[in-house]
This record gives sequence, C-alpha cells and structure tokens, in this order.
Amino acid sequence: MSGMSFAPLQNDRFLRACLRQATDYTPLWLMRQAGRYLPEYRATRAKAGSFMGLATNVDYATEVTLQPLDRYDLDAAILFSDILTVPDAMGLGLSFALGEGPKFEKVVRDEAAVNALAVPDMNKLRYVFDAVTSIRKALNGRVPLIGFSGSPWTLACYMVEGAGSDDYRLVKTLMYSRPDLMHRILAVNADAVAAYLNAQIEAGAQAVMVFDSWGGVMADGCFQEFSLAYTARVLAQLHRTHQGAVIPRIVFTKGGGLWLEEMGHLDCDALGLDWTVNLGRARAQVGAHKALQGNLDPNVLFASPEQVSEQARRVLDSFGTPHQGEGQGPTHIFNLGHGISQHTPPEHVSALVETVHAHSRAMRQAVKR
Repeated sequence: MSGMSFAPLQNDRFLRACLRQATDYTPLWLMRQAGRYLPEYRATRAKAGSFMGLATNVDYATEVTLQPLDRYDLDAAILFSDILTVPDAMGLGLSFALGEGPKFEKVVRDEAAVNALAVPDMNKLRYVFDAVTSIRKALNGRVPLIGFSGSPWTLACYMVEGAGSDDYRLVKTLMYSRPDLMHRILAVNADAVAAYLNAQIEAGAQAVMVFDSWGGVMADGCFQEFSLAYTARVLAQLHRTHQGAVIPRIVFTKGGGLWLEEMGHLDCDALGLDWTVNLGRARAQVGAHKALQGNLDPNVLFASPEQVSEQARRVLDSFGTPHQGEGQGPTHIFNLGHGISQHTPPEHVSALVETVHAHSRAMRQAVKR
C-alpha cells in the first residue's frame, strides 16, 4: 500500500496540536461523532441492516464517517468502526442486537481458551483497512483521519465478560485468581492492537488513538500492571512516521485522572482526559511534554445552546491560552470527556463547534494585544 497518494491536507490544525505546535484556534473533534445522534446516520444504518453491516461495508463506513463533517466544521475525522474488531478477528464472534451493546459468542475464561488466542491474520480485518483508504480519499485533504483501537485491557474485559459489564466481576476474578492467564491475554492483545493500528496507518490513517475505556475501573497498582504496561507495549511497536509524515499517537483512559503523571511517561503524543480531570492542573502536571485532549462532559450537550457555549468556554479557559509561536509547547485539542450520547440534539453540537473555534481564537488574540 506504500504507493498510495492522497490529496494534500488543507486543515492540519489537529495534527499540529497533537505535536504540541501552535494553531490559530483550538482544533475540535468529538468521540463517536459519527453516530446515532444524527438522523442521517440512522438512515444509513437502516439501509445497512445492522451495525456490523454498516461497519464492514466500505461505502457505508465512508458515508457515515463523513456525515458529521458535512454538518459541522470539525477539525478531524475518525474512522467509523468498533473497538472490538480485533477479538472478532480472533474468532470470538462479535454481534450487536439493536438497542443493546456488543456481545461475543465465545468467551475467554479458562486456560484452554487463553492458549487458543493468537494475533489474528490482518487480512480478516481487510474491511477496516479498505474503509480507511476509502475515507481518506473521500476526505480529499479536508481534515486528517484518525484510526483507533481498544486498548489491550479494554479488549480483554469484553473477551472475558462476553459483553459490557456493571461490576467487571468475571474479568477481575480472572485477573486476581490467575494473573498469569490475564498477562497472556494482554500480551496477545497488545501485539494484535499494534499490528492493527500499523495496518491502519499504512492504509491512510494520519493519527491513531488507543481507547482504554475500562482502565479506570481498576485498583491502583493493578492499573499499572494490567493496563498501562500493555498500552506501552502497543505504543513501542507503532510506526512513528509514514510516507514522510509523523503519525501522532493518542491514549485515552476513561477514569484515568488518578494516574495522569504515570500516563505522562507513555511514549505517545497526546493524552485524552475525561470530564473529571481539571485541565489547568493536567497542563501543569504533564502539559510540557504531552498535548491534552478533552474534556467537556457529554451531558452538557443536553443543556440549552447558550449553556453549551458557556461550558465550552469554561473548558477552554481552564486549559488557558495554548502555546503560540515557533517550536513546541502546551497545546489542547477540544473534545468531549467520553463519547457523544445518542440522545444529543444535533443543533447543540453546532453551538459547541462555533463557540470553541470563536472563543479559542479570541483567547489567542487577547494574548497578542
């Protein structure tokens, strides 16, 4: 795939902010920005017949990835896919019932199931890489494309539980009673995630993100041993550049604010923060060597557009004016503290995008005066 050429990038603010370089306003994208809160997404999903029908069809995946960009002035696109494609390719049988979360047909809870795990043949995930290339071409240089995966720990949670969980009882039981088995699952997952993200980069992803969605459910000490160490193992294997361009790497741990300083030592470019973290303090703690991404509470978007704007300004003011001028310094990528809710009124997102761009420009101009 190395011979592919794409249109030159017209808006590189997101990539520049990831690399701690100055931008004229704070770039913005939203986790789950292509999704159920948009009527056009629901119409495409109905045509596709199911979530996996949508995610595995290159044309549909391209269409829904671009839908939010046609509606809002966002600064990045993120591949439309699911965090559980890797265990699905391992043969666990992923399915989605309408209105329910993901479920696996097979679970990994004993020695035999763990021993059967292996890094999957990446050709089983060809539909993802074909979608990356298709989306990148369709973007035509408008904004950068982000690829992603679930973290080794988050994938392991679903693989052991078989679905989402309220109490993480099964995965934590395995972790505490058979840590040797948990480490074996995580090692396979880490190497699979690294291969998967590298293939996305080769297909055209211009940045990659690791979603450690369940990292924050762990006890101190366990997080470092069973999540952070394996996220580091992924990062160590990722392409730093592709076709002469630097590929930024972002890590998001929901509930990870407690371990921000330790995450600051990860070999990545940016850290995503949930809404419980104070951005100003995070900047003081790790902002000298990591870009920060986040972190509006997604439920703010249910308030009036005026209140959405007010809360967006608060997040920007909390971080403060980002680095300006040459070289590198503290930078901010605006996002939600987790994925956008399916019940969000689409017009409220318009207020958010307009406020972030306008207020962040004004903050920079005020410093220059």
